[in-house]
Amino acid sequence: MKRKKIIIDTDPGQDDAVAILLALASEELQVLGITCVAGNVPLRLTAENARKVLELTKYTNVPVFAGAEHPISRKLVTAEHVHGKTGLDGPILDPPKIRLQEIGAVEFIINTVFSHSKEKVTICTLGPLTNIALAFRKEPRIKKLIEQVVMMGGGFFEGGNITPAAEFNIYVDPEAAAEVLGSGIPVVMLPLDVTHKALTSRRRIEAFRDIGNKAGTAIAEMLDFFERFDVEKYGSEGGPLHDPNVIAYLLRPDFYGGRKVNVEVEINSDLTRGMTVVDWWNVTKKKKNVYYVNSIDDDEFFKFLTDRIGLL
Repeated sequence: MKRKKIIIDTDPGQDDAVAILLALASEELQVLGITCVAGNVPLRLTAENARKVLELTKYTNVPVFAGAEHPISRKLVTAEHVHGKTGLDGPILDPPKIRLQEIGAVEFIINTVFSHSKEKVTICTLGPLTNIALAFRKEPRIKKLIEQVVMMGGGFFEGGNITPAAEFNIYVDPEAAAEVLGSGIPVVMLPLDVTHKALTSRRRIEAFRDIGNKAGTAIAEMLDFFERFDVEKYGSEGGPLHDPNVIAYLLRPDFYGGRKVNVEVEINSDLTRGMTVVDWWNVTKKKKNVYYVNSIDDDEFFKFLTDRIGLL
């Protein structure tokens, strides 16, 4: 079986952790490395959290790289109010024994894309897009060598989750998001419009706990903490499980539906900073640069996710 080669760019985050674990549990994927960016919490913590997640599994040889400490041209906005002061509040996880790699995330992305130019790498982004945009700026030639970017970010029909107009990952570094969406690389966007349909009900959380392995228990404890914010905010049965949809889409695109559209990012307005302007009805006739996902079979998604975590 030919394995799809991926780089996971992330700012863990409880939902990022679940996405990483899903990728590691899936033999169809080869995780070449995990690159970390400041987002949900500062870089020091996201780089630590990625290594903590790896130590829930046997895949401790996957290299982890530290990336951008702040957005390209803005002050960092973080989300401890959602994820807790560590970013992975919920379970008690030991400090990681895995060490960070000596080279940075941007260098790793560039080197890896060049070294796999024939097979082509897919970049999976779970946080702000700073590392990816910086890699494009430093070495524009890699744009033609990347298979696709599959990203969690944006929102249209659901509005925003950090402001009325903007989803968090795009809001943190809208300039980086605009560069990635305008890069010419095929982009798949998993926005709030689909992730808000993947809710962590009590039954679904208990299914992770019932797995009985380290990863399943840790996920249940993470989601016990993580869902409380969104349940209070939205009045729903459970909170949205955002980032695992990126990995699930790669593995089971049949769970999802969407369409190819033009998406642009607002970078100038203070009121709508980071808004993803989605031309759903093709009124502008602009080039369709994004496959925009807006539907999911959530029961199949959670069953698949639980089954895979059981393999760890």
